[in-house]
Amino acid sequence: MTGFFNLKASHNIRKNILTIIDLSISSRFKRMWIIDMNEMKVLHTSLVAHGRNSGDEFATQFSNSPSSYQSSLGFYLTGNTYVGAHGLSLYLDGVEPGINDNARSRAIVMHGADYVSDDFVQRYGRLGRSFGCPSIPVEGHEEIIKMLSDRTCLYIYYPDEKYQSSSGMFAAENILNGLSNFLLESPWLNNSY
Repeated sequence: MTGFFNLKASHNIRKNILTIIDLSISSRFKRMWIIDMNEMKVLHTSLVAHGRNSGDEFATQFSNSPSSYQSSLGFYLTGNTYVGAHGLSLYLDGVEPGINDNARSRAIVMHGADYVSDDFVQRYGRLGRSFGCPSIPVEGHEEIIKMLSDRTCLYIYYPDEKYQSSSGMFAAENILNGLSNFLLESPWLNNSY
């Protein structure tokens, strides 16, 4: 929430959706939640893959380096959609210098992948892995990508002390500005249901 409101303070978020990916959870389980912040409800939960060099069933290593094939932690803003090798895909812009700001140059995007499915888990005991992208199931991926496009907040979490201590997204000084911006847009205050 702190990171969401910090991004909201600088008017970077256009749609009040927060996506949380918890990479401390086994890839065999749903570990992505899409939350409508206006309604304060979970819209969708999903399986999601991590980078192949981040680990097998569990992700344990993270990098911002090109060709690392690892996932990067932290806060992202979603960009535009495009059609690529995996069909409709979503650009991700890392907003944390040295942590995930190479996402665009590394081609870290959200896309559908056939190795992200319950069937794959049953056959191999874990999901397949990406080159660092948070890949999601092919089924329904276009609707999810359209929902998340155009400046929503994505947070990839892992209880990594180095990340927690070096990230600037947990500073409290801008939270009130972000909360104020959020409330000014709120349908509850504006009666614009």
